[in-house]
Amino acid sequence: MTTPAGPRTREQREPDGAPVVRYESPIPIRPATLGDAIAAEWTKIRSVRSTIWTLGVMIVLMLTIGVGAALLVAAADTDLAGEPVVGLGFFGVLLGSICVITLGVLTIGSEYSTGMVRTTLTACPSRGRVLTAKAIVFFLLSFAITTVTATAVAGLQTLILDGAPASGGVWVRATAGVGLYVAALGLVSLGLGAIVRHSAGAITTMIALVLLPLVLALFMFAESLRDLQRFLIEYSIPNQLGALYGSTVTESGPAGWEPLGLMLGLAAVALGGAWLALDRRDV
Repeated sequence: MTTPAGPRTREQREPDGAPVVRYESPIPIRPATLGDAIAAEWTKIRSVRSTIWTLGVMIVLMLTIGVGAALLVAAADTDLAGEPVVGLGFFGVLLGSICVITLGVLTIGSEYSTGMVRTTLTACPSRGRVLTAKAIVFFLLSFAITTVTATAVAGLQTLILDGAPASGGVWVRATAGVGLYVAALGLVSLGLGAIVRHSAGAITTMIALVLLPLVLALFMFAESLRDLQRFLIEYSIPNQLGALYGSTVTESGPAGWEPLGLMLGLAAVALGGAWLALDRRDV
């Protein structure tokens, strides 16, 4: 009777003659790739409760506020004067973006608060690969959820209200464009979370970045501050987000797809700073 073969071993001898048995794995060994890091980050982000809560609340806010605004306008029998009704989705997206900001910070900030980042970087010593995998997984997830929800809201608003039909360009900006913009804003928060390494501090800073410029501009009454006031209003995140819907506070400033280009550039700067922080600082 033949004995089943076990793990392959190689017998050697120590100087004193004692045998040394070394284990040789039958499983082929290959270097880790970016795909492996992406799979690991996807497992993390879909298995934590913060993802369900933040994105769930964002979906509820966008649907409730977007559809609620359309119902209020319909009940008041307001004349939309030929304006596309999809612009009413702006209010829900603005509040929902706070949820994406929170998730972006927690995607990396929570690992520093729990010490999990040590395990992550032990499994994947390439810090640039870890950051890239986190950014890809987070961006695609937040883009998909935001775009689908924004499309559903725009469709429901169109059914509820009898406004002017949105053109193809406005419709794409109000759905896919908004999804890309909010996801890029989330990448800024992810990069800031890697730099600050403190979830509460990074979330507070991001909320201030979203709301503070517009709030400050509203209280600039001096004539000498008019140019600064106009700049803060035009380039504030709420105004840029409104530009994607074709509705801005001022006649000048970013319009069309320009806000998306600005936010993607800001996201690249934030992720570049995050890469430098990860590469040059200890965990």
